[in-house]
Amino acid sequence: MRPLLQLDIEGILRKRIPSRKQKFIPGFLYGALSRLIHQDELNEMLRIGYPSQGSEFSRKVLEHLDIEVTVDGAENLPAKDRRVVFASNHPLGGLDGIALIAVLGQRYGDENIRFLVNDLLMNVEPLGTVFLPINKYGSQARAAAEAINAEYASDRQIVIFPAGLVSRLHPGGEVHDLKWQKAFVQKAIENDRDIVPVRFVALNRKRFYRLAKWRKKLGIKVNIEQATLPAELCASRGKRFRIIIGQPVSVSELRASGRSFPQLAEDLRAAIYRLSPPEKI
Repeated sequence: MRPLLQLDIEGILRKRIPSRKQKFIPGFLYGALSRLIHQDELNEMLRIGYPSQGSEFSRKVLEHLDIEVTVDGAENLPAKDRRVVFASNHPLGGLDGIALIAVLGQRYGDENIRFLVNDLLMNVEPLGTVFLPINKYGSQARAAAEAINAEYASDRQIVIFPAGLVSRLHPGGEVHDLKWQKAFVQKAIENDRDIVPVRFVALNRKRFYRLAKWRKKLGIKVNIEQATLPAELCASRGKRFRIIIGQPVSVSELRASGRSFPQLAEDLRAAIYRLSPPEKI
């Protein structure tokens, strides 16, 4: 049996910080960081999910948090032998990915889905079976790019949040994704994959959006609100989320449009909000 996984923020930081500098870090800081990321609650989820992986682990986390996920448009889910890219908005920063893994893993099997994620998320080992890192740097960048190309060429289903970052608050009180990056459209067309627009209907708490807004106003470039996402995950207990599966957009339609890759990415982003308008706060 695999050893029980547990987060240890102090241990992680001590491995990354040179020993000569560790004496300058006050001990209370480690405790403060542990509370900020809700380390005890996250470790409880790991204990409950252990030793499951992939979609089974995701379902156990959702059950533990008493989260209900409904799926509209399930009839639009392509057949298992049809290669597609699932492109979704990114409202939550954690539970949206977990819910999509639970739904799509049950439909296609974990071995047949690959979720393109920030390479930092590869540290979430129970989901490493379905994750594929997209932004490795340095000597690992070429290997990561080759792995992505290989997955797009494979028979597995690709799942992606094209915005990369969690949805933000915009003028008028609407919460929606930032600009979608073009790479997923380009790769889909190159590999003869249709694209399935996915609308995930959910919100974080108001304080997440307010923190992001003030951070931007103050000119702070570091994405400090990202550190509060574990707290948002833990605060989602008992919530109900809705996933809407849109009709697949055929690769032939994408090619015939005459639109550039960035324009097509924007068209698809707009399409998911036609499935359900942006939430407002």
